[in-house]
Amino acid sequence: MSDGHIADLVGEVRSLVADPPPLLVGGEPVAGLAAAQTLDPSTGTPLTTFPVADESTVDAAVRAAVAAQPAWHALGVPGRRELLAALGEAVRAQRHQLAMLDAMDGGNPYPAMLADIERCLHQFVTWPAVAGMTGGDTVPIDPRDLHFTEHQPYGVVARIVAYNHPAYFAIKAMLPPLVMGNTVVLKPADQTPLSALRLAEIARDILPPGVFTVVSGGAATGSALVRHPAVRRIGFTGSVSTGLAIQRAAAESSVKHVSLELGGKNAMIVFPDAPVEAVAAAVVAGMNLDSCGGQSCGSTSRVFVHERIHDEVVEAVAARLARVVPGVAYAEGTVMGPLVSAAHRDRVAGYVEAGEREGARRVVGGEVTGLPPGFYHAPVLFDRVEQSMRIANEEIFGPVIAMLRWSDLDTALAQANAVPYGLTGAIWTNDLAQAMYATRALHTGYVWVNDVSRHYWGMPFGGVKDSGLGREECVDELRSYTEVKAVNLRTRW
Repeated sequence: MSDGHIADLVGEVRSLVADPPPLLVGGEPVAGLAAAQTLDPSTGTPLTTFPVADESTVDAAVRAAVAAQPAWHALGVPGRRELLAALGEAVRAQRHQLAMLDAMDGGNPYPAMLADIERCLHQFVTWPAVAGMTGGDTVPIDPRDLHFTEHQPYGVVARIVAYNHPAYFAIKAMLPPLVMGNTVVLKPADQTPLSALRLAEIARDILPPGVFTVVSGGAATGSALVRHPAVRRIGFTGSVSTGLAIQRAAAESSVKHVSLELGGKNAMIVFPDAPVEAVAAAVVAGMNLDSCGGQSCGSTSRVFVHERIHDEVVEAVAARLARVVPGVAYAEGTVMGPLVSAAHRDRVAGYVEAGEREGARRVVGGEVTGLPPGFYHAPVLFDRVEQSMRIANEEIFGPVIAMLRWSDLDTALAQANAVPYGLTGAIWTNDLAQAMYATRALHTGYVWVNDVSRHYWGMPFGGVKDSGLGREECVDELRSYTEVKAVNLRTRW
């Protein structure tokens, strides 16, 4: 897309948000709600306001979802497939607008946000296709009778998503429960509500009222949704602290099924036979700088490199990182955008200061100059990192890489596992036996060998330990939005 086209799209989005987006319940806008401000991270200035759903509005949204669910379920997979395919085509038609909303609202580069949406468009068709082949089982207890199981929807599902991939997470969150016959009430992150609210407007013309509702707001909105007695299934993507709060709130209100895709402090283990330049490229790619500025639970932010090639890898990574210069998220050629907020930028800067204070060596990364007063932070590479340092133990959720040297594999693996997280890991070696040994030793839910950061739809994604509960992007996710009913049918008196 040329500079002129991008400028036109920026103007289109500014005109769109000049009128604050509505909050729709049962397909109708809700009046009289308090408003909150959302900022443009590229400039640090207000972008627009958005409605904050209070407890009564959340209740109305859930009640509308309860009322809509029986008819939605009764459509069956074929009926739901038809409507969701139509929604997918409408999203495809609006993908440029949705991507620019995310770039201006969240600070991630426009091309990355467009790629996000295009990457998940197929799910509007493929999830229903998979659902059509997903069913219960017959159990051969007695050949004279029939014993079988059915998968039935929970009813209303609450989805709460993070700010780093706003439209992508909203689409990815809504589809599996909808396909399986549930209705969905989704709360986007309060930093990035605009694309989800726009998605609800698009869906209003296609889905029956109450089937998909977006409630924007902060922690109080999320708490009201989690605690609502009619919500029996919750799926959350975000921080560990919020995940723990959701578990507590859910347990205090009623028995609910909760799945959590949480944070990570992910390790890459580099063996001495790995090619230096390929590893350096993977280290940078694994930080997801071009898609979300390192604000990713899956980023491989701890890199354990064998002492034989450690210095070469550090030098090669530094050379690549020096070319990653932050810029305005919706400017032509921007590789990495700003961070989502001033508070988060300052948090990341605090970790950089802590790393230097504790004795790590900053190899690359400094102040960002020549840009508008937004929330920018250059990528930082630390060497001489010890496992005891904060930058090696705590999730920074930003563009900071910690390089650690190893000589003994078991020691390196023990250090890789010595954090409360267990989301992803990566192994780089041409030795199959070593790769399998390390893969099995890592306490994570997802591992790449000679690869990094890439998701393969159909492979279960999720974490262990404090990185979460449940798996996404696979058949297990579909089934998790249903409850199993066992039926015993006697065919004789």
